[in-house]
Amino acid sequence: MFVRKVKTASGATAVQIARKHRGVRTIVEHIGSAHDDTQLAVLVQIAKERIMAGQLAFDLDALTPTAPTGVAPIVTGSRARVLWEVLEAAYSRLGFTAAVDDETFKKLVLARVIEPTSKADTIRVLGELGLPAPGLRTIWRTLARCVAQDWRGRLATAAYAHATRDGQLKLVLYDVTTLYFEAEDEDELRKVGMSKERRVDPQILVGMLVTTGGFPLEVHEFPGNTGETLTLLPVLRSFQARHRVDDVVVVADAGMLSAANLNQLEDAGFSFIVGSRVSKAPYDLAEHFDAHGGVLHDGETMESKRVMGVRENARQRRVVYHYSAKRDRRDNHTLDKQVEKAQKIADGKKPLRKDRFVKLTGTRPAVDQVLVDRARQLAGLKGYVTNIPALRLPGREVVAAYHDLFQVERSFRMAKTDLRARPMFHHEADSIHAHLTIVFTALAISRHLQEATGYSIRKIIRTLRPLRDVTISIGGNEITATTPPSPHAADILVAIAGH
Repeated sequence: MFVRKVKTASGATAVQIARKHRGVRTIVEHIGSAHDDTQLAVLVQIAKERIMAGQLAFDLDALTPTAPTGVAPIVTGSRARVLWEVLEAAYSRLGFTAAVDDETFKKLVLARVIEPTSKADTIRVLGELGLPAPGLRTIWRTLARCVAQDWRGRLATAAYAHATRDGQLKLVLYDVTTLYFEAEDEDELRKVGMSKERRVDPQILVGMLVTTGGFPLEVHEFPGNTGETLTLLPVLRSFQARHRVDDVVVVADAGMLSAANLNQLEDAGFSFIVGSRVSKAPYDLAEHFDAHGGVLHDGETMESKRVMGVRENARQRRVVYHYSAKRDRRDNHTLDKQVEKAQKIADGKKPLRKDRFVKLTGTRPAVDQVLVDRARQLAGLKGYVTNIPALRLPGREVVAAYHDLFQVERSFRMAKTDLRARPMFHHEADSIHAHLTIVFTALAISRHLQEATGYSIRKIIRTLRPLRDVTISIGGNEITATTPPSPHAADILVAIAGH
C-alpha cells in the first residue's frame, strides 16, 4: 500500500491510502482533504501511520515541542473559520439575516458562494469546511418554506435597502438571459425558445434588475418561449410596488425596444434609455449627413426625433446617436469578412446560401454593393431611444448611462459561471424558484465583497479558504493552531474590515 495525493475540484489536495495489484490501483481509504502544506503534511503522516501500524494517532512532537513525553497528539478537527466568518458577516451586513432568519438557507447560500454544486453535495462542502451540515430532508423543507413564505421578496427588500443606504437610486439596469435544463420534456415553465446559448433544450427566461454597479435588486423567471420585450414590465412593476418608487431611469438593451413596451413604461411613470438599432440612422440623420457630407468625429453625439408606434399609440421619441472610431474599425472589420464571404459565393467558390450581402441577379449570385455601402455608412454608430428631455440629460450622459449596461451582463456571467446557476436539474417550478432565490442571494454577497475588496469573488475564496483552524488533542487537552494569512489574505481582510 502507498500514500496517494490527488487535487480536487475545490483546489484542495485529497490524501488517500491506495493499493496496487497487477497494475490496477485501488483506493483503500480516503484520509481527508488538505488546504495548505501543514495540513497536507499532517494527513500524509496519518496515512503513513495507518499503513505501518493501523493506528489513528501520529507523532506531532515536531510541530508541538511542548507536548509531554510519550503523548501522541491527535488532530480532532479542522475548520475554515476565517472564510466562513467573512461570508457570514457579509450576509448579515446586507440585511439578509434579519430578512430570513434561517440557518439552513444561509448555509446553502454561503456554500454556493464557496463551491457551487448540487443541494445534496452542499453537505460535503460544509463538511470539508468543518461546519455541521443539515440533512437532505431539512434542505428540502427549507426550499419549500423559501417559496411558501416569499423569502425572495424579503431578500429583495433587504438588497434595495442596502443599495439605497447612501441615497435613492436614480438609474437601474435591466437585461434577460436564458438558463437551460438537462431535460427533454417541456412543461408550463420549461419551454424551448430563442436560446442565447444556441441550444435546443427546454429553458427558462430570467430577467434581472441591478444597480449601476451590478448589485442585484430583482430576479424573475419566465417560461422559456416568452418574448424578451414581455419580461420588462412585470419586473419593473414588481420593483415599483415593492419599494414604492416612481422616479427612476431604466436602462435596457435593444431587445426591449418596441413602441408598445416604451409606451407602457412611460405610462407606468418610468423614464428610459433603450438601445436602438441603427438601420434608421440614414433617415434620422439625413440633415446631419447633408450638412456635413457624412463626416463623423470620434465621440460625437447627434440627435433626432422619430415617431414610434401607429395611430393612437404613435408617440414622438428622442433618438441619440453616438459615433466611436474604435467601433467603426470593429464594424468595418466585420463587414470586410462578410463581404469576402459574399464574394466567394458570387465567384462560385462557396455553395450558394442566404447571406447578408448576396443577391441574385438573373441566374447568378452577386455582391449587393448598395447594401454594403449603406452598412459602411452606419459603421461606428450606436443609437439610443429615450423619453428624457435633453435639458435634463444631455446626449453624452445618455450614452454614458447606457454603457453601464455591461454590469448586468457581468452579473449574469458571474451567476452562470462562479455560482453555476446552469444547467438546471430541478424540474418543479417551486424548486426552480428556490434555486434562483439562492443564486440571487449568493450573487448579492459576491458583488458586495468584490466592491469592498477590489478582488474577484473567486480570488477571495481561493485566498481565504486555506486559512484553517486545526484542533489538536494532546493528552486530553486541546489546542488550536491557526494558519497565518498570506499578504493577499491580509489585504482582503483589511479591506473588508474597513468597508
